[in-house]
Amino acid sequence: MTNQETVERAEVIAAEPAEALAAMLDLDIPHKAGDRVPPLWHWVYLLERSRESELGEDGHPVVSIPAPPGPGRRRMFGGGRVTTHGLLEIGKPATKVTSIARSVDKQGRTGPLTLTTVLQEIYQDGQLVIREEQDIVYRAPGSSALPTPPAPPEPPAGPQLRLAVDERMLFRFSALTYNAHRIHYDLDWCLKEGYDGLVIHGPLLAFMMGEHMRREGIDLIGKTFGYRLVSPMTKAQTFSVVPGPDGLDKGAEARSAAGTVCAVSTVTEV
Repeated sequence: MTNQETVERAEVIAAEPAEALAAMLDLDIPHKAGDRVPPLWHWVYLLERSRESELGEDGHPVVSIPAPPGPGRRRMFGGGRVTTHGLLEIGKPATKVTSIARSVDKQGRTGPLTLTTVLQEIYQDGQLVIREEQDIVYRAPGSSALPTPPAPPEPPAGPQLRLAVDERMLFRFSALTYNAHRIHYDLDWCLKEGYDGLVIHGPLLAFMMGEHMRREGIDLIGKTFGYRLVSPMTKAQTFSVVPGPDGLDKGAEARSAAGTVCAVSTVTEV
């Protein structure tokens, strides 16, 4: 169901999307009816599936929520906040309601920006299970990609998680999340937008920060997982997820193979 203010999508939470994501990560996690979808794995469910005619030149939808504020605007994923009240159950229907929480125009380092926050609320059995805000940044045509900062000091001590990303994984993650943005598979388009290679998905960096916490036994239920993308990560490489300055239970960092902090996260009680 769609109107000018909201988009509503409903589907049965099947096992296959979680199994496909697990396969991409080389994990052996079987899923069946009655099992629960781990925190942040909801990103492969209840996806917007725009028609081909509704896609812009860059691969993003030009209609629905959010729609670009003007022609030629370049879209970037800036970060977000996920509050996990519970876990989706496989085999039962769920509904996601999407709306615009706010949208403001600003002047940034690379030119004029429009910052749009999209609100997504997922319900199952009549209960709010997940509340999420996603921050989308629209840059003006011709603006350059954000500069890469210098490598930071050594990461804090603690467990690390590494993920080897190549063109195959970028393709598979785009497919799993129904993301047609050309910066993840079209090198010529990347160069046109000012990147030096294919861009590793910001949501993949965020997902792996949350996944590191899950694998280390840190529960995100009843908490808000906030994340911010601070520098583009490009080209095939093995990146690392390390604890944040206050320990992994308070947050994490995603660092490139060169040590650059590309994404940061925080965990707070609801």
